[in-house]
Amino acid sequence: MKRIRMAAIFGLGLAAGCAPLTTYYKPGVAVERLNRDTNACQVAALRDVPPSTQIRRLPPEFIPPRRRCDSAGNCTVVPGYYIPGETISFDPNDGLRKRVEQQCMADKGYAPVSIPPCPDNVARAAPPAATKVLPALGPEACAIRNRDGSFQIVNRG
Repeated sequence: MKRIRMAAIFGLGLAAGCAPLTTYYKPGVAVERLNRDTNACQVAALRDVPPSTQIRRLPPEFIPPRRRCDSAGNCTVVPGYYIPGETISFDPNDGLRKRVEQQCMADKGYAPVSIPPCPDNVARAAPPAATKVLPALGPEACAIRNRDGSFQIVNRG
């Protein structure tokens, strides 16, 4: 069981490396400043639009009785039963809170971007580094995610 769980966690880690880098962006800004501004906007949005976690129970589902017969013609009735409804939780304020965060970042001059991951040959050829200042994005820009959570933006072409 542990091996399956570890394989799933490892697979998720690989998938995250293949996902685009989605972040706020403003060319010329230090990544450190981007992180501070993002945190400040997230805290402000959380203060202005607090969570309102709600719990709902979905209705149960009734499985009707059914008749089972074997090859000899002997039949039995399998009684009906209920499958209990699933319990879900959600925050109706989540969408508004995200919009407040995005507006805060827009007010600071940032725009949301999604930078595709670099192809393997580009990632292998690039010297290991972390972007310190956000460069202007070219049409062939791509991102390399580092193990420590930092990233490197490469402008190809």
